[in-house]
Amino acid sequence: MLMILNKRIAAVPSFPGLRRFPQGRGFKQWTGDDSKALMKVYLPAIVGIVPTSMIHAIAAFMEFCYIMRRSVIDEQDLQEAETALARFEQYRSVFQLSGVRPNGFSLPRMHALQHYLHHVREFGAPNGLCSSITEAKHIKAIKEPWRRSSRFEALKQMLLTNQRLDKLAASHVDFEARGMLEGTCLSAALANLLSRNDDNDNDDDSDDDDDDDSSSGLVPPSVNDEQGPTARRPNDTFAAMKDQGPTPGPLSLSSVLLASCPVRGVPKDFQHLAEHYALGALPILASRFLYEQLHPEIEDVLAIPAYDLPILTTCRIQVFNSAIATFHAPSDPSGIGGMHHERVRATPSWRRSYPRHDCVFVSTGPERGMRGMHAARICLFFSFRYQERTYPCALVEWFVRIDDLPDADTGMWIVEPEFNNAEERVTSVIHIDTIVRSAHLIPVYGDTMISSTFHFSDSLDAFSTYYVNKYADHHAFEIAF
Repeated sequence: MLMILNKRIAAVPSFPGLRRFPQGRGFKQWTGDDSKALMKVYLPAIVGIVPTSMIHAIAAFMEFCYIMRRSVIDEQDLQEAETALARFEQYRSVFQLSGVRPNGFSLPRMHALQHYLHHVREFGAPNGLCSSITEAKHIKAIKEPWRRSSRFEALKQMLLTNQRLDKLAASHVDFEARGMLEGTCLSAALANLLSRNDDNDNDDDSDDDDDDDSSSGLVPPSVNDEQGPTARRPNDTFAAMKDQGPTPGPLSLSSVLLASCPVRGVPKDFQHLAEHYALGALPILASRFLYEQLHPEIEDVLAIPAYDLPILTTCRIQVFNSAIATFHAPSDPSGIGGMHHERVRATPSWRRSYPRHDCVFVSTGPERGMRGMHAARICLFFSFRYQERTYPCALVEWFVRIDDLPDADTGMWIVEPEFNNAEERVTSVIHIDTIVRSAHLIPVYGDTMISSTFHFSDSLDAFSTYYVNKYADHHAFEIAF
């Protein structure tokens, strides 16, 4: 059973900011952070391995924890948390009856769950405040300074170390606010050289003022001035540091923007691009997308005959390997305004190894939660210009819900790939403004036996149904209900 469980955990697809476990639970040393990361993917892995009552207990416990992590908790949230806590207390007896905990539970943190509801009403939402914060800071403030000391009269040395670390952290924040940490030494040198050339050009009476900066060959594509939805943004350097994290700045509207640098060496027209990526339906799908953009009053664009669709043979296309989604997620690590970002990838070769095509939530209706969204897998990010307007797009494969309610055991929605009458995957070209954020799909393993050579990058093609993992992060829990 443990071998099956480890293979299931190792087969979980990638997701921005979510830790992977290539060996499953096979760790020599297990920490609290490891346990928290594992719980985000644990529930789908144990389905069919442990009794259903255990799945109900773990699902109720996780639901309670995620509700209590919200930045704002209202009376309805408290009622949902109270219901989840009651279900957990009802089903947790299975651990005692099955012999896992024959003597019952006497864990201080589990006992503290009973007091959460009262304290939230008295003092407000804890928003992630727990004893693990002080435990983590104990390592930084006590253990690491102690190791750096001479171990003789170490208190003074430890205080001095912490004081210097605080000053370094404050300097880092100050330098970042001034823009001193943006870019690299190379980009700074090129920008300085370019400014000198501009000064020299201003002194000459030449007619070269209309030349674009990129024609000089001094500016790499990452610092070129671009126009439209793919233009470099002030936070791009910060966003490039990692696939997800806090976004500095005040509260703003959610957005999805294509990466700054397009892919080089790919065809620039639809026909040859479709052949290059083996996406034969791309030209007709792009034409239908453009017709829908030009005629939003048309309800069924599929009924429009092909000869009435716009001709895109002269459009030049740019392809991108990723896009950055920025959204308001105060319950997750975020900036001052509660903004959070993540990078959605669609690349045929991730780290020169395997293809990576992330999944996203796409807004398809006015309803809240999964009833107003669909899960889709990104096949290609691209943009094209038509009549002096740029259209940033994504070619996606659709997933559809198999039921009108979430799964009764796990509380998560289950989706399946959508096929047409010819048993081919249903694909569409969509505007990236309809993308909400990344979605994490975990296979419904069922009775499928996973081989030891199975690679997690094949998971989204190898199974027939998938859980929509609302426990991937706290924002996903708030929208994928």
